[in-house]
Amino acid sequence: MLLLACGASGVGKTTARLHARRLLDDTYETAELFTLGPIPAVPTIAWRQEQVEAAVLRAIALEAEGRHLLFAGDPVPLGEALAAPSADRIDIAACLLDVNEEAHLARLAQRNEPEELIPLHQGFVTWLRAHATDPGHVTEAITTDAWPAMRWERWVGRTPGPEWAMTVLDTSRLAPEQVGAEVTDWCRRAVAGDAPVFRAGWFRDRAVDQV
Repeated sequence: MLLLACGASGVGKTTARLHARRLLDDTYETAELFTLGPIPAVPTIAWRQEQVEAAVLRAIALEAEGRHLLFAGDPVPLGEALAAPSADRIDIAACLLDVNEEAHLARLAQRNEPEELIPLHQGFVTWLRAHATDPGHVTEAITTDAWPAMRWERWVGRTPGPEWAMTVLDTSRLAPEQVGAEVTDWCRRAVAGDAPVFRAGWFRDRAVDQV
């Protein structure tokens, strides 16, 4: 299974991956973009999406060994994982690490984030929160300038429904080790079938809504 822990900058994705790596057994591998290959001087949306496909392919290889991949640490939304060319061959579960405005601003300040970028980070938090329940919300946020191989037709055009579900974890008041423990627990629940999972080929079960 591919386990995607997603979220905006400052919500604790890399922290969660590092803690989870220590808490999970060896049936789990963890990864983020820099572990899958070199990062270009100017990363693009298309490059990121190509790397998501690399993560999907790694998850498929691990599945053949009875193992799973936790992919966390980068701003990769659920929709990108589901649209990766090979994503129809693997079960995918997603957990959105959410954060309230006060905590988010404090974390960005700790990271000395340039002030002019703060509104972009805040906007991404809002978009991810909507994307968690509505696949039709401002889809151009990730489909514009995309890698041509992406299979957006799997979900673009759908309306909210029971098949579009992910786990949402509010990290606003959690210490780093608590975020890691919560993500670890989510991984285990998803693998056991006790958390929302997009099963391989899920999009074939229901025709895309006409809009």
